[in-house]
Amino acid sequence: MSDARRILLLGFLIRIPIFSAGVILTLHVVERLGRSYTAAGLVAAGATLAVAASEPLRGRLLDRFGLRKVVLPSLVMTGLCWSVAPFVGYWKLLLLATVGGLFAAPTFSIIRQGVMAAVSIDDRRTALSLDGVILELSYMVGPLVSVWLTTFVSTAYVLFGVEMLSVVGCALLWWQNPSLRAVDTVRLEGVPTVPRRAWFRPGFVAVCGAAAAGTIVLTGSDVSIVAAVQEWNAVAMMGLVLVFWSLGSVIGGLVYGTLSRAISPFALLLGLAMVTAPMALAGGIVRLGALAFVAGLFCAPTVTSTVDAVSRMVPGVARGEALGWHGSFMTAGSAVGAPLAGVAIDHLGFRGGFLSVAALGVVVAGGGWFAMKLRRRFVAQHALAA
Repeated sequence: MSDARRILLLGFLIRIPIFSAGVILTLHVVERLGRSYTAAGLVAAGATLAVAASEPLRGRLLDRFGLRKVVLPSLVMTGLCWSVAPFVGYWKLLLLATVGGLFAAPTFSIIRQGVMAAVSIDDRRTALSLDGVILELSYMVGPLVSVWLTTFVSTAYVLFGVEMLSVVGCALLWWQNPSLRAVDTVRLEGVPTVPRRAWFRPGFVAVCGAAAAGTIVLTGSDVSIVAAVQEWNAVAMMGLVLVFWSLGSVIGGLVYGTLSRAISPFALLLGLAMVTAPMALAGGIVRLGALAFVAGLFCAPTVTSTVDAVSRMVPGVARGEALGWHGSFMTAGSAVGAPLAGVAIDHLGFRGGFLSVAALGVVVAGGGWFAMKLRRRFVAQHALAA
């Protein structure tokens, strides 16, 4: 468990600048560069789509070559890109953010693999829930401090500092080099490699789809919160809303980790979407914070349930690539969520942002649940016929 504690602490430190970057990037594009929320969403989409495209490959490389050989190129390229990007115009920022995304280190996948490698399979869901809680603590600290800094310092310098801290975090991860696979994985499973077709099946894709939809809801809500506080001229108070949102997620994650059995990712996604929609009714900071707290109760459990489901579907020797695909779906969800909410905000205000992503979450949750039900019925009928 000492290994697990060290990895969880490392994950807390590394994710602080990652979560800060998204909020600061939105403020930078809208306030300093004078662009719309749609334009800000396109920058986020460029970076996240690049990450989504590269994550499965990087996960496969993690399985084959280990952490250090995969993270080192990320250190060099992201450091170069983000040392320039905060100080250029919109189109150059879009280009550099996209290139930086292609070389981003798969830190979320690495931390989750490290946590799973450090605990027994019986403790996996509890450990992943704890990781989800720590993730939310990072989310509470990072944006709160970085948004506060923007009241004194230009968003360009805050963005530069945040991204350089992320590079430092990757360097720390490279130095620590945590184990990503349980020592007895190969012995227990009997083979050093597993063909992708053995685990990349409809059930796996459906769970990854739920993860993507959950990220759409969360990312779209993030942008909508920024738009709401700007409409109320209360940007300095945005950190308070994010703290309540994250606090709800922390409590939800802790409760989920103590449950005796897992809950379907589709049920949790449906709950997340349904409690996100009322945030559109907020008329001020206090009410938005209260509604964000309720919505947060479903955040960590939704993400944790998809990671846990993926880890149980896939052999340990292929877990790096599988979590890479899972991360790719999630980052693709971020790429959709930001511009989707941005377009809705530009036409309908912040309320449209919340409602648009919540509606999409409901549709995906219902479709995924129905598809899985049909699949189970088909498998059962096939078994009876055999």
